[in-house]
Amino acid sequence: VLSFIIFICYIASLAASFMMAPLLEFLLALFLFFAYASKLNEKFKGVYWPLADFLRCVTAAIIYFAISIAAVSKYNDGASKAAGVFGFIATIVYAIDFYITFNDLVTFLKQGSSDSPEEHKSE
Repeated sequence: VLSFIIFICYIASLAASFMMAPLLEFLLALFLFFAYASKLNEKFKGVYWPLADFLRCVTAAIIYFAISIAAVSKYNDGASKAAGVFGFIATIVYAIDFYITFNDLVTFLKQGSSDSPEEHKSE
């Protein structure tokens, strides 16, 4: 929802060149939401879903931080400033999601390493 609000703010602002990043992030988040909701993560075991979500969070936080600094410092209209402020909020939200997803990813990778052949040799 936050990505969609930022996208709308960038469309209404002079910084319309930044509108692609929130749009892509919104669509990617929507795809991952529907993938988890429709249990695609259980059907396609070859894709490391926690890693995909982790990378999405990291890149989104970095990109939102960068375009928010540019929007707030370079453009003077209200919509650009609002998009920049919402971008900083999105950076914080994605950083929190990054931390939570990182813990899930570590748990996921530890589960995968518990089935390693080295442990079966020692038993």
